[in-house]
Amino acid sequence: MARQMDYHTLHEVFTRFQASEPEPKGELHYTNAYTLVVAVALSAQATDAGVNKATVPLFKIADTPQKMLDLGEAGLTEQIKTIGLFRQKAKNVIKMSRILVEDYAGQVPSSRAALQSLPGVGRKTANVVLNIWFHYPAQAVDTHIFRLGNRTGIAAGKDVLAVERAIEDNVPVEFQQHAHHWLILHGRYICVARKPKCGACIINDLCPFEDKTT
Repeated sequence: MARQMDYHTLHEVFTRFQASEPEPKGELHYTNAYTLVVAVALSAQATDAGVNKATVPLFKIADTPQKMLDLGEAGLTEQIKTIGLFRQKAKNVIKMSRILVEDYAGQVPSSRAALQSLPGVGRKTANVVLNIWFHYPAQAVDTHIFRLGNRTGIAAGKDVLAVERAIEDNVPVEFQQHAHHWLILHGRYICVARKPKCGACIINDLCPFEDKTT
């Protein structure tokens, strides 16, 4: 684990990320707050591309909690059977949809606690929804961010919650809204797990990682 980067280095890191991609976007397909929650919940232990293949046709017929209930668990299972853990995920989405209809008038709540109370929605999913849909600077830490944060010292922490807190506490406020998007994309395509592409890295000179590739 690298030592936590200082403020001035972090400011330069995120200045470069912002210059490279001013408005980073998530890669999951969604059409509204509800489909975003469903898509992120389905993406657990699955790739965004794999989830999108299933959800593009799914959301054409079920883009609200009530329509999902009308489709039913069997119908949803058939639609998402190419996604890992699809049976359990289908059960959770149906349970989630019923709660949204019965307790929230079909609307997605905008608090982390309320989101996390929904079946299949953990802290990471809640933070993604808060960030993307409600424009709250929540930090969704996945395996890419955890690895990248500790490898580079951008956000050092022993667990995902500590890394989330490190981003919130140390990244300059003007970069908070898009911070997790920049980090996910950098970890997914450049600072990969086994052989990071250090030669293509825009923060190579700022990164203390000792085993850099050439």
